[in-house]
Amino acid sequence: MILDTHRPVWMTDDLDDVQTLARTFLDKEVVPHLARWSEQRAVDRDLWRVAGAAGLLCLSIPEEYGGSGGTFAHEAVLTYEQGRVGDDAWANVVHSSIVAHYILAYGTEQQKQRWLPAMASGDLVGAIGMTEPGTGSDLQQIRTRARREGDEYVINGSKTFISNGTHCDLIVLVARTSDEPGGKGLSLIVVETKDLEGFERGRVLDKIGAHGQDTRELSFTDCRVPTGNLLGAEGQGFGQLMQQLAQERLAIAVQAVGAAEGALRLARDYAKERTAFGQPLMGFQNTRFVLAECAAETFAARTMLDACIASHIAGDLDAAGASLVKFHTTDVQCRVIDRCLQIFGGYGYMTEFPIARMYASARVQKIYGGTNEIMKELVARTL
Repeated sequence: MILDTHRPVWMTDDLDDVQTLARTFLDKEVVPHLARWSEQRAVDRDLWRVAGAAGLLCLSIPEEYGGSGGTFAHEAVLTYEQGRVGDDAWANVVHSSIVAHYILAYGTEQQKQRWLPAMASGDLVGAIGMTEPGTGSDLQQIRTRARREGDEYVINGSKTFISNGTHCDLIVLVARTSDEPGGKGLSLIVVETKDLEGFERGRVLDKIGAHGQDTRELSFTDCRVPTGNLLGAEGQGFGQLMQQLAQERLAIAVQAVGAAEGALRLARDYAKERTAFGQPLMGFQNTRFVLAECAAETFAARTMLDACIASHIAGDLDAAGASLVKFHTTDVQCRVIDRCLQIFGGYGYMTEFPIARMYASARVQKIYGGTNEIMKELVARTL
């Protein structure tokens, strides 16, 4: 299969080593535990420290801050491998590709030295607090407030759909620090959750998929956070979010392509092994055509993704490009996994089969990071 021999133009010998490390780590530390994590609605807290010891956290953070000194390509290799094996529990993308980069991009030297090494070791787990019960893709409507009182912010509000909500020690919180309308009054404040009065972790949300990911509601009632935890300046939050969302959306696209390729391989192998009416499923023309069509869609999505990764590494990927690859690859992911599940017949509907979990987990990809409808609108504005 062409996907088995395809090598992205941005791959290097160093990235080959990362890929080998990632596959070994996932096969040993993640895949055997996915069913258990699904039941307990969270990965084990120690997984973060084990990943840190293996050098797989904050791969694209400079070495002086405890990271591996790589580029987004290093993160992409790990994220792709997570998608390939159907890992829908370990939200390392949020921790390493998103939260750590907000601190790297907008933090002071003191803030970076304080938080990033602990994130790279797994001693701190990061989350980002954007979505609220009444505010999703329209971030300008955020209502959580941070009122300045002396050298502290007093924070009141709630967030929902927060990945790493159970284990997070550090939250990059989007809050309103002034009465200016829309995005003008938004700021990013790092909230350290340990022993923080007024901070509560709400219920673990009952999702249709990704059960092993600790997605929760969080609430803040008169929480006092030092003003020194502000990232950048007050009122810069919306601009900061827009600058970083491109990488978040590209990471989602990486997950999507990895998962589509993983599903295709599962279906291909099953079609060769399963027999019906005296022959393997692969002997039926319909099965062969479905797999061929899925291979074509997945390979086309992979080449688009590779072009965008190369562009991002070079610093040239714009918001429209990230939006385009995000909506297209996640649409492909959902279509391909759906068609691959059909090949499994009734077994495809059983959650002990990875293809069923991949199907349930894929659906959110078209929602978070900005809904695909919003992504298409952002692309259309540039045409």
